[in-house]
Amino acid sequence: MTFLSNIFKRRSSAPVARDRLQILLAHERISGGEGKDDLLAQLHREIMEVIKRHVAVDQDKVQIKLDRGAHCSTLEIDVEVPGLTDVKPGEKPAIQATKAAPQAKKA
Repeated sequence: MTFLSNIFKRRSSAPVARDRLQILLAHERISGGEGKDDLLAQLHREIMEVIKRHVAVDQDKVQIKLDRGAHCSTLEIDVEVPGLTDVKPGEKPAIQATKAAPQAKKA
């Protein structure tokens, strides 16, 4: 049974998002920079979908910047999370995670 559970195991969103970004950036490198605005728009949409699953943020408060260099590309994502604006640089924010109540299984 572990073989089947490994095949159908659902991955968390972080590794899936990372894999998608790697594929998009590799495609961008191959295309030679054509369609950079399209790539940024697609990245912005997908990143907003992932962020909205966890935190309610204003779309205007998310900034995405892609810089292409000769040997490496950098993707910078700046997200202003509501309620964390008074956290000083270098401090860890005090975030309390809330879990949804477990649902009863239907027979």
